[in-house]
Amino acid sequence: MRTKRFAIPLALAFSFFAAMLLPAQTAGPAVLTIHPDQTASKVSPTLYGLMTEEINHSYDGGLYAELIRNGTFRADWSGVNDWILVEDGASSAKISLDRHTGPSQALPHSLRIDVTQATASSPAGVLNGGYWGIPLRPNITYQGSFYAKEDSGDTGPVTASLVADQSGKVLASAVVSGIGTDWKQYKFALKTAAIAPSLQNHLVLTVAHPGSLWLNLVSLFPPTYHDRANGNRIDLMEKLAAMHPQFLRFPGGNYLEGDHLADWYDWKKTIGPRVDRPGHPSPWRYWSTDGLGLLEFFEWCEDLHMQPVLAVYAGYSLMHEHIDPGPALDPYVQSGLEEIEYATGGSDTKWGAQRAADGHPQPFHITYVEIGNEDWFDTSGSYDARYAQFYKAIKAKYPDLQLIATAPIKSMTPDVLDEHYYLRATDFFHDATHYDKTDRNGPKIFVGEWATREGTPTPNMGAALGDAAWMTGLERNSDIIVMASYAPLLVNISPNAMQWDTDLIGYDALRSYGSPSYYAQVMFGSYVGDQTPASSVEGAGPRFFYSVTEDSAKKRFYVKLVNATSDPQAVDINLPGASLAPEGKLITLTGHNPEATNTIDQPTAVVPVESGLHGVSSSLHHRVPAYTIEVMELDVR
Repeated sequence: MRTKRFAIPLALAFSFFAAMLLPAQTAGPAVLTIHPDQTASKVSPTLYGLMTEEINHSYDGGLYAELIRNGTFRADWSGVNDWILVEDGASSAKISLDRHTGPSQALPHSLRIDVTQATASSPAGVLNGGYWGIPLRPNITYQGSFYAKEDSGDTGPVTASLVADQSGKVLASAVVSGIGTDWKQYKFALKTAAIAPSLQNHLVLTVAHPGSLWLNLVSLFPPTYHDRANGNRIDLMEKLAAMHPQFLRFPGGNYLEGDHLADWYDWKKTIGPRVDRPGHPSPWRYWSTDGLGLLEFFEWCEDLHMQPVLAVYAGYSLMHEHIDPGPALDPYVQSGLEEIEYATGGSDTKWGAQRAADGHPQPFHITYVEIGNEDWFDTSGSYDARYAQFYKAIKAKYPDLQLIATAPIKSMTPDVLDEHYYLRATDFFHDATHYDKTDRNGPKIFVGEWATREGTPTPNMGAALGDAAWMTGLERNSDIIVMASYAPLLVNISPNAMQWDTDLIGYDALRSYGSPSYYAQVMFGSYVGDQTPASSVEGAGPRFFYSVTEDSAKKRFYVKLVNATSDPQAVDINLPGASLAPEGKLITLTGHNPEATNTIDQPTAVVPVESGLHGVSSSLHHRVPAYTIEVMELDVR
């Protein structure tokens, strides 16, 4: 299994023995004092967001709603992947990859079906089982299409059917007529009846007459989020929306770089009609269709009201291949400039006009552009000069953009520095104060990837506690930390779909669920103010963590409490001089032990519970249960 590259500063390499020396939880109450009239720092309005890349079938077979796997008929030594010949009754046919004809320059090949015998009662064709099943629900219309041509028009119409795997029952069917001898796209709709929800289904395309039929770009979509054509899966988008993310970092991670220089994320090949998108290899050992392309990333931001954090390829790929700074790098710098123009340019610009032609006349707004990804792995030492070359060119044309460096820069101070952390819960407990003494004169910080890596395929409660402890430090230091995003975001839990465990949201073709860490993210993202009041704690155990933010417009405090021990933690909360409303709100996430978790079959074993706080005053006594994350919402009268 491939190992993801990540960096952990040596200062964070705490030993097992240091963890064992933690003192026992203190028995007395902790005293948390909050000074409402003293502002310690501002909270970044973009603190919490999403980091995404094509890993664990996050896009194809995940967020991107396309249901057909390998709809463009890629093949290997064993044949055309994911497609099976259908010969019903006495029919006879064969399939092969035709490398000499296809519907576009990007898709120059096709699947050829040669039918020597077929009738209406004994048709022949092909079937596809989707990404570990095709999910069907009752009374839903599925939109399908394919590109096709025939040799002489004698093959007749194509019947598209959705069929149950176990019973063989046809659950929906449509006939596509008029297929000619030239490539053309054909569309159809398949509507289910009052069936039971199931993912054990497949799509069948058949003909009832002898002849030759060529197919490519077979597609099937369920209803999508906001009804976008070529859109995203509804349940996953709803879970992301519940996190209240303020930004999306894309295309993200290793997916931007590719294994080799030829595999970089060439955005120009991901825009326009799908038939003009060739796709490219993902560094996680499967093919990316690029159906979810650059414009779809921006529309994803639009749908969830997020700021785009655009990463541009900076001339380094994962197998330690790089482009030398100077003339050789110029084409990639120019590509980055054109990518920014595609996003932000008016229709009077070359690439802004292309975006408008692709269906989005209105420009997008960008504040942050990231130069590369994890370039600390480039042992050539070229990143400093490569970053400087991009920086100079982008700032000359877009002076207001904030440019993010992915490795320390010596020749200049970057606007923002991206840092990544993948640790165990114990390490995050130790390191919750990591940014307390960060130099405020240096670059701003983007914690672009981080996670407590405990639990598989998704985090358990112990990981959620590590995450929450770390996030209290992010909030406390949000004057310097402008953004932070958990990674990886998504995982398809089907067999052989995962390349990296401990992922925030799990799913199969039909269902999805949030991990305890997901709900910690929801809690922190949903209840965060715009400034932090001065505060301090005394008498707390070593695994008690807190943060306090204030929404100055709503006159509301959010007090976040984390108890990562097996004993309850009593805490006296004092807000001297504050006049608080007598009723407040408490949101509690508790696991009976660190291994408690959610699964696809038990999605709500560990979820937040909301309750009321009564008799609230400027001095209140509270008890935080063992293994618990809590948010208090306190209003000022």
